[in-house]
Amino acid sequence: MGGNGGSGTNADKRPNELLGSWFVRSGWSKGELARQVNRRARQLGANHISTDTSRVRRWLDGENPREPIPRILSELFSERFGCVVSIEDLGLRAARQSTAASGVDLPWTGPQTVAQLGEFSRSDLMLARRGFLGTSLALSAGPSLIEPMQRWLVPTPGAPAAPAPESAFDSRRPGRLSKPELELLESTTRMFRQWDAQCGGGLRRKAVVGQLHEVTDLLQEPQPEATTRKLFKVAAELAELAGWMSYDVGLQPTAQKYFVLALHAAKEAGDRPLGSYILSSMSRQMIHLGRPDDALELIHLAQYGSRDCAGPRTQAMLYAMEARAYANMGQPGRTKRAVRMAEDTFSEADEWDEPDPDWIRFFSEAELYAENSHSFRDLAYSAGRSPAYASLAEPLMRRAVDLFAKDSEHQRSYALNLIGMATVHLLQDEPEAGTEFASRAMTVAKKVRSERVNTRIRKTVGTAVRDHGDLAAVIDLAEQLAVDLPESEAV
Repeated sequence: MGGNGGSGTNADKRPNELLGSWFVRSGWSKGELARQVNRRARQLGANHISTDTSRVRRWLDGENPREPIPRILSELFSERFGCVVSIEDLGLRAARQSTAASGVDLPWTGPQTVAQLGEFSRSDLMLARRGFLGTSLALSAGPSLIEPMQRWLVPTPGAPAAPAPESAFDSRRPGRLSKPELELLESTTRMFRQWDAQCGGGLRRKAVVGQLHEVTDLLQEPQPEATTRKLFKVAAELAELAGWMSYDVGLQPTAQKYFVLALHAAKEAGDRPLGSYILSSMSRQMIHLGRPDDALELIHLAQYGSRDCAGPRTQAMLYAMEARAYANMGQPGRTKRAVRMAEDTFSEADEWDEPDPDWIRFFSEAELYAENSHSFRDLAYSAGRSPAYASLAEPLMRRAVDLFAKDSEHQRSYALNLIGMATVHLLQDEPEAGTEFASRAMTVAKKVRSERVNTRIRKTVGTAVRDHGDLAAVIDLAEQLAVDLPESEAV
């Protein structure tokens, strides 16, 4: 168990030919590699790591190092070669591979949440490209996802009972955040959220991840309890936004990991409405990935956890997402009930006597119409492209499109609902109207860096070509797609 990063099990060792091949091609000496490992370990806070040339030789001879050495080696070789070099590519496995390393079943404790947030955000920033984390993680689904998430409501042993008073903010002591500094962090998070709604996830994702990494550094410093809770809240919002932006550009495993970490941070902040919002984002991702059963489980967890503390706007959003899950499961009765609940609850939002948190302000009247119309549209697909359900979707979708057309802040939502309107018309066998809305969506999509938007447009145009490929309007639309959104421009 010494500090050299070696494994305690060395029986039946064989030379590690994969690691040896990468090592030879790197041009490093054993001493250079040892020094780089030590430097990266210190950056991670793993000060017990002390590697030397003899230890590197033993790795090449087949010794399996303990974590975090395999991950450090993966990062170093990835940086050296400018491509993903996974732990497996190096012929290594963690000595005791735990789900905490890459899965979602993480310990629900403050220090480990901070450590995971810091490590994951740093790894994400390291290569500054989508490939590394996107291919080194695997998505969790089914019980392996749902069961760990159920623990978000279990009281943490020894958790602080209540926040400290406002007087705990003290700017005079070193290492302590002043109240104005904390308010600046909160306003920066709001700004990032506005940028995402306006420009899509592709443009500012790395800035959000960088800010998250800075906040985790602050969480490692001694702070008053009230400050720590607020920092965890900021971290939760930033991690959720990093997850949402990752989802938007197609980095699905990365998105899920950020969502999970965001939920852990929200628990440390004691903010159950925020936790329910994070679970709704996870649910939306599961619907996108064709797992409505998992989406429904996540929404029910969110609803139960925030039933006595979330405002009407948040509860309406959760009902709307419940409707989406039921629609994708092909359950019209339950879909319609959840749609009605969303509408009824939303009508109470203006009477709520507390200000809504910034993260739920996106759920406007336009968004309510959009979600409910998409539920009926999804029901139409579930029922074998039923025009009856498409006719229920059309007036709601039209209202959403009209409202978003006047909203310069939510351009991605505008594009998504133009696409939704196109799909509704195609379901109703009205290809000319469908191509008109798809063309408008393409115009907006060029201003928004969202692979999710681009993928949906391509899918919709593909459906139009398949069903009505001989129409001049559809031929023109396909040509417009090739010019405006060529496949090579995927984010």
